Amino acid sequence: MPTAANKNDLTEKKDSRYVIAALVENKYGVLARVSGLFMRRGFNIDSLTVGETENPEYSRITITLHGDEYIREQLIKQLKKLINVKYVEELEEHESVERELMLVKVKNTSENRSDIMAATEIYRAKIIDYNPDTLCIEVTGEPLKINAFIDVLKPLGIIELCRTGVVALERHGEIST
Repeated sequence: MPTAANKNDLTEKKDSRYVIAALVENKYGVLARVSGLFMRRGFNIDSLTVGETENPEYSRITITLHGDEYIREQLIKQLKKLINVKYVEELEEHESVERELMLVKVKNTSENRSDIMAATEIYRAKIIDYNPDTLCIEVTGEPLKINAFIDVLKPLGIIELCRTGVVALERHGEIST
């Protein structure tokens, strides 16, 4: 029978966040096979970003998800089985660098403009479009920073936002291609 400590460990593991990086051949249909894997296995991902690497023959897929150890292990195993997947690794939080980009459109009124400008400065964001009714702001940083910036802007009138999803690199080491 699980003890109270074990139950807490299980709960904590169930809510764990994982960042998985996969180096894949830059070929037609690879992304469809990877996303199909999520659908078939019932994995719910938080974000999926894809982009060409320094070598145009390869793309890097960065996947973030919440789940337990079993889901993490299954995702890595299933990714490694896919044709055109060259390398798969889990990026540890303290051994990697994560960034995300967000564009957010907010109401521009004389009442909220100074608050928006102050928040933009504090979060090192940038106003990239200005018109009498709206401001469009760009912010880059760790997902927690992006979430905090959203919380600050909500009462000021968010009209629309979009996020890129996480991109991440290991702080050290090399991937052989």
